[in-house]
Amino acid sequence: MNSTVQTILKRKGHRVLTVKAQQTMSAVADLLTAHRIGAVPVVDDLGRVIGMISERDLVRGISLHGQAIAQISVASLMTANITVCQPSDTVDSLMEVMTERRIRHLPVIADNQLRGMISIGDLVKQRIEDAEGEVDALRTYIAS
Repeated sequence: MNSTVQTILKRKGHRVLTVKAQQTMSAVADLLTAHRIGAVPVVDDLGRVIGMISERDLVRGISLHGQAIAQISVASLMTANITVCQPSDTVDSLMEVMTERRIRHLPVIADNQLRGMISIGDLVKQRIEDAEGEVDALRTYIAS
């Protein structure tokens, strides 16, 4: 069975924390730390995703700017050309995309709206659940 993003979002939920481009990297660091997450979408005033900011961006910013990173804007360090996914995308296809592009988080977009966030960990967890379900189905089949 190859589950979809929608399957994951039903379990995980659709709530997504976001930041604005004009916020500081200090605010991003606080948000990532407080919620134990690795990345957040950057949205404009209409809630449209315009980029992503991640722990990797923060580390790169520290390397480039030192302590001044705290007051630098998200817009200065965010990744603007991002990959997104849709609720109908499959776990296997997204695992391939994320591996090839070396990314760990994907915003879920449907009808031009942010509908959720998927991490590589979410995909791995779903793949394990799918495999366990297949094993259980085979056991039941063999036993009958």
